[in-house]
Amino acid sequence: MPMTEKELKERDAKRDLGAELLESVVQMKSGHAGRIHKVEISPVTAARLKSGLSQADFARLLGVSIRTLQDWEQGRRQPSGAARTLITIAERRPDVLKEITL
Repeated sequence: MPMTEKELKERDAKRDLGAELLESVVQMKSGHAGRIHKVEISPVTAARLKSGLSQADFARLLGVSIRTLQDWEQGRRQPSGAARTLITIAERRPDVLKEITL
């Protein structure tokens, strides 16, 4: 159950924020991490990152809109046909795409 406004003020009046911040810095420097989050990236995003191209350039190379590329990267849609093949090439041989874009 959430705390009332009065309870929050009473709790905050007892806190020493300086000491809490200092303790946090000490913990960070000693290597203690509170939480570590790992974000999974889609294969399309991984291919684009390997190629070193921006979303706009990668979308132009694939012949799709930036919005379509964003849908693929965020998992709302899946590429099909030639786009999937080009993405596979981008993943395995990003140097080939760099030759095409030059």
